[in-house]
Amino acid sequence: MTLTSPMKAGRAGMAERRASSGKATASGNAVTDVTDVAIPRGFTTKDFTALRAYVQRIAPAIIARTYYDPDEDPHAATPSAMERYLNAMLDTLVQLALAHGSTALADHLRASIKQHGQPKLTAVTFRMVTEAAQLAAAAPHPNHAIGAWLRPRIARRLKGEGIATLGELVAFCNRRGPSWWRSIPRIGRGRARAIVSWLRKQQAALQLTVDLDVDSAEHDGVPLVADELVEVVPDFASEQKSGRLTLAPLERLVVPHALSGAHGENRSTAFCYIQADHDLDAVRAYLNRFRDQPKTLRAYTKELERFLLWAVVLRGKALSDLRVDDCEAYKDFLKNPDPRFVGERFTRHSPRWRPFAYQSAAATDRKAPLSPESQRYTVRVLRTAFTWWVDVRYLAGNPWKAVNDPVVMKRASAMKIERALPAELWRKLRNELEARSEEEGAFQWRAVRAAILLMGDSGLRREEAAMARRENLRSSFYGTLVRPVWELTIVGKGQRERTVPVSAATLDALRAHWADRRKAFDASAAGGMPHGSLLAPVIIPWTDASRRRHRAGASNETAQMTEAGYTADGLI
Repeated sequence: MTLTSPMKAGRAGMAERRASSGKATASGNAVTDVTDVAIPRGFTTKDFTALRAYVQRIAPAIIARTYYDPDEDPHAATPSAMERYLNAMLDTLVQLALAHGSTALADHLRASIKQHGQPKLTAVTFRMVTEAAQLAAAAPHPNHAIGAWLRPRIARRLKGEGIATLGELVAFCNRRGPSWWRSIPRIGRGRARAIVSWLRKQQAALQLTVDLDVDSAEHDGVPLVADELVEVVPDFASEQKSGRLTLAPLERLVVPHALSGAHGENRSTAFCYIQADHDLDAVRAYLNRFRDQPKTLRAYTKELERFLLWAVVLRGKALSDLRVDDCEAYKDFLKNPDPRFVGERFTRHSPRWRPFAYQSAAATDRKAPLSPESQRYTVRVLRTAFTWWVDVRYLAGNPWKAVNDPVVMKRASAMKIERALPAELWRKLRNELEARSEEEGAFQWRAVRAAILLMGDSGLRREEAAMARRENLRSSFYGTLVRPVWELTIVGKGQRERTVPVSAATLDALRAHWADRRKAFDASAAGGMPHGSLLAPVIIPWTDASRRRHRAGASNETAQMTEAGYTADGLI
């Protein structure tokens, strides 16, 4: 689908229209009135961009390849067809400028046509022509194909995600939220912001609204509306009981005073060891114990905020008012959470954030219930938290002590071999990585090969691979000069140190990756031991986030860029 149709009129079309209008002077002067001439409409912003390039003497073949898709735009099939289309468009815009532009612009165009037989436009006069010819611009519509408004490369990548029209693009952005672009290859944050910025400008024409939390250039550096504090209320007190609940993560949560726990029934009357006037203070005091354990802090925060939101919103009680029957009810709730508590994964500052996320993003395979193992983990986390609140004399008793753990089936085999790659597939993957890595300039593929071989051959988690250091990789005394054995010492889950073997193929991949980074992988003759992250970006993006992460001493403008390894998320 396209928004424009090829125009048959060429440069001679202007003279024919002048003759048919009956408004030309006897001396051959340009048209003085073209108001009655039928003007083809339907030009898009992409057409105007292509015409600007043509006015700047860019070859029609390059314009067709850059701005159009030959499969959807017949006028871009050949350079000659592209040139005819652009000339016809130029003629149309000049007519509109003569009819609706300023007197000075019309006089300039008439003089140019009289002297050259056609209008000669500069960058300034072209802008004046397009501004005067806005009557020829088509307004975007939700049913318009994205290829009519976006460049072919961008349109192809969006189509690969099943997005065909502008309406589907807006819906996709609103459904996925701020990180909608992450699943689309080669659509980075900057390009995504530009697309959303354009969609925001066209909201009136599209009659569609892009949600506030979807990132765009206009919102760069501006706090989102969702950053404000949110007060949650019990479901039975809400005016729309069947509607969407007002929920917020712990850092933005505000609880009504009656449900804050300031006068909870289970509050201890003894001297309290923590400064906590209500339940939110007590929750934050407990979580503060894990400030140096980011993974544990993230996991416990998720469990406590779920329980607190359930207690206030669905149970209508403060945390310090709960009894054993309430805890049993929450244990049943975990088996099948309220659908209004479940949604797709969104960032915590998004108003569409939900306490529970679907296990599968596919709409046809959304499984909300937690596994029995996860339910048992939740109960144990809450029991431990309540025990601590009792120990510090915030609560008088722990109702979770009277609640049994959810029943978990004991598995005969603890190994989940179904997650492992079959041997044949693993061999094909290694061969493909080897072939890609031998291509010229394939430093990115060599980094991928080093990361996959390190995790596959040594059994490392991605967090462990991201934190692996060269100084912790050494030759083992179990090897020989002919068949050396290398081992890597890492600190893994639970702050446990362990040593894993590193294969010869992995070593070769790491050496190639370090050569791309222009660093010596092996010890020097002087005995200097190399150090640094085993895996690190070869090219550091020039963004604020990258500069903060890779530059030592941000206050020193002359500080050199220092190498930092990949993050765990950066490896996927």
